[in-house]
Amino acid sequence: MFLNRSVPQPHLNAGREGSEASPNYVGLVKFLMQPFLESPETLSIDCEISHTLKRVWIRIAFESKDKGKVFGRGGRNIQSIRTVIAAAAEFAGQSVYLDMYGSSNSLGREGISSDDDQQERPSEPKTRDKTVNIPRPVVKPRIN
Repeated sequence: MFLNRSVPQPHLNAGREGSEASPNYVGLVKFLMQPFLESPETLSIDCEISHTLKRVWIRIAFESKDKGKVFGRGGRNIQSIRTVIAAAAEFAGQSVYLDMYGSSNSLGREGISSDDDQQERPSEPKTRDKTVNIPRPVVKPRIN
């Protein structure tokens, strides 16, 4: 940063008005995600850019065991990553959508295929037993 006001500062949007340039979303996501992964080579990124709609879809797949580190406590890490990607997209005049998958070689979302998901679910939802008597509060009438 120059303190001397006589030195002209380039404008942030200089030369971008007519160009269809987009940020390197794949490189940015790799840079932001790899420090959280135990095996960064398993990171898979798919980026789809629609210049007519000015939207970007980013799909990320990584090992399910790294999910806790990527999301962070209370989702702080993933929220920070989303914020940086959204800022880059906003600078380019685009909106961005980020989808995350649990494993780069799985069939379904979060690393569970639809067949495995059916096996893990209980067959019937558990209902509350009606025979248990829960005391109800006593309501006394108001006397005016």
